[in-house]
Amino acid sequence: MDAALLFVLSLRHVFAKAFFTMDRFLSVLLISVLAAGSLCAQEEPDTLTAADGWRTSVITSLAGSQAAYSNWQEGGVDALAFTAALAGQFERVTGDFKQVHDLNLEYGQLRQDTLGFRKASDLIRYAFALQYRATGVFQPTFSLEARSQFAPGYDYDPMPEEYPTLMVVPGEELRVSQFAAPAYLKQVAGVTYDPDSWFTVRLGVGAKETIVSVEELRPLYGNDSDQAVRTEAGLDFGVEAQRKVVENVTWQSRLGLFQAVGQLGDAAPDTIWENNVIMKVNDILNVNLVFVTLFDNDVSEDLQFKELLSVGFSFTVL
Repeated sequence: MDAALLFVLSLRHVFAKAFFTMDRFLSVLLISVLAAGSLCAQEEPDTLTAADGWRTSVITSLAGSQAAYSNWQEGGVDALAFTAALAGQFERVTGDFKQVHDLNLEYGQLRQDTLGFRKASDLIRYAFALQYRATGVFQPTFSLEARSQFAPGYDYDPMPEEYPTLMVVPGEELRVSQFAAPAYLKQVAGVTYDPDSWFTVRLGVGAKETIVSVEELRPLYGNDSDQAVRTEAGLDFGVEAQRKVVENVTWQSRLGLFQAVGQLGDAAPDTIWENNVIMKVNDILNVNLVFVTLFDNDVSEDLQFKELLSVGFSFTVL
């Protein structure tokens, strides 16, 4: 456990310091992939066949923390936080085709001191891929992906210059997102490199739709005020990996890049890199470190970063 804890804390320190520019992001990405390959022992491929039927994995988790003080001379702030999540993957081979369904749901809230509950995490994501396996490890693929959130999101200290198209009242919370505002859809046709190992790589061409159902929020996500759906065509690249790094520590990673044809040479590709480091204490108790980087030039010229560290319970449903 000492080595596992040191690994998690080291990762947290590195990524908290490193993610400020796109160049540093890509450098850390390359270093992380190379490090994972060098640190981990070679694993035997786990080949899925038609005789196996559905291969399923559904894990639910609940994490939280609480602090309360009364007449505590050294000071402190009352706090209560919780996060609930569900991660499911369903795979099946039928004839020459392999289908993969991937579902991730997550929601968390935080209450601190005299403030009410505020959203701490929120995600709805579903991905589907259909691969033609008769061609070997390079498999023609059609994939779909949808991503949004459950609840409204707020900026609790908005500045007028940050939201020139919205009515900002100093000192009042400002709604900046909600379900389907935004939502992202992608449809891609291409090829997948799938060696039945710990990673897959996809490359293709397709379309990406940015949906913003609330009119006043559309300019925040690159849509015109009268444009509920903005469609872009472009190139798509993705990598998915799951690897045991050290004993009781597993690294899950998902990288997606989309380069719109209209932005070639003008802007870096839309990029989202999701990572989850799972440190297994026992059969139900886990320590999770989640760090996500997001870049979308239509939303912000800055690299966005999210990090969550939680201790909680997880249960394998299927």
